[in-house]
Amino acid sequence: MPVWLTHLGALGVFGVAALDTSPIPLPIPGSTDLLILIFSAHHAWPWLQVLAGVVGSLIGGYLTWSAGKRGGKAMLERYVPKRYLGHITRWVEQHGVLSVSLSVLLPPPIPLTPFLLAAGSLGVTRKKVLWSIAGARTLRYGTEALLGVVFGRHILRWWAKYLSRWSGAILWTFLALLIAGIIFGIWKYKHDQHRHTGENASDASAQAA
Repeated sequence: MPVWLTHLGALGVFGVAALDTSPIPLPIPGSTDLLILIFSAHHAWPWLQVLAGVVGSLIGGYLTWSAGKRGGKAMLERYVPKRYLGHITRWVEQHGVLSVSLSVLLPPPIPLTPFLLAAGSLGVTRKKVLWSIAGARTLRYGTEALLGVVFGRHILRWWAKYLSRWSGAILWTFLALLIAGIIFGIWKYKHDQHRHTGENASDASAQAA
């Protein structure tokens, strides 16, 4: 990886983890996992990377849970595809904390944002959600950090042999997708909020009439 990216260290892990669990998720799932593996392979304070990832995930996850709590089921209907909505809603209603823990623990393609939104809208408490995120992310990131420390030399040797020549292209592609994903996510969020406000105003006018 380019030197300046590795210099971000725990700060970079924190930022990526916060985005990864926020209402505007990263366009490339598993980005936090990749950073922790790479930094741990460099023996760059692996447990600090784990802590940064867990704290970032807590902040992003809290924001997503809060969005679901404020928006209710209408938020779920806007942000969760209809083909998944019924399954996710039933799973959260039946299993609560377990559904959050598994979605946080398991890697992609298991979706995270829909479960956190559902937890907020369906009444799973903030305390339970935050403890679920903390425990699951500590287990997941801790395991990855351990793998990075133990097998770090093999990872770096494989990287140098097969992918080092493409590191610049990989980085810039990642950054381009990241920026595009953030811009699209912000636009979609504001657009949906504006539409929701308009619908509420129309309903209020109809009731008044």
